[in-house]
Amino acid sequence: MKKLSPEEIQNQLKEINPEWNWSRDKLIRNFKFKDFNQAFSFMTKVALHAEKINHHPNWSNEYNKVDISLSTHDLQAISTVDFELAKFIDSIT
Repeated sequence: MKKLSPEEIQNQLKEINPEWNWSRDKLIRNFKFKDFNQAFSFMTKVALHAEKINHHPNWSNEYNKVDISLSTHDLQAISTVDFELAKFIDSIT
């Protein structure tokens, strides 16, 4: 796991969905699904993968909306593993 420089973050942002936003030490994306069932199913898939790679998102859910922020807490920054999780999330949406 490596803390990324601003230049590296800019380069990595080109490899994920443009709906991801970079704000200070976080990658942020908001999702809207058809209903609660779809939102919860999405969260379950992300949770299982996050557990597998031992990197967990900060998120909130309100009915069909899921807001996610990714940051590496140990580094207090964005790292390579945040982009790994963002790419997985993109692959299931």
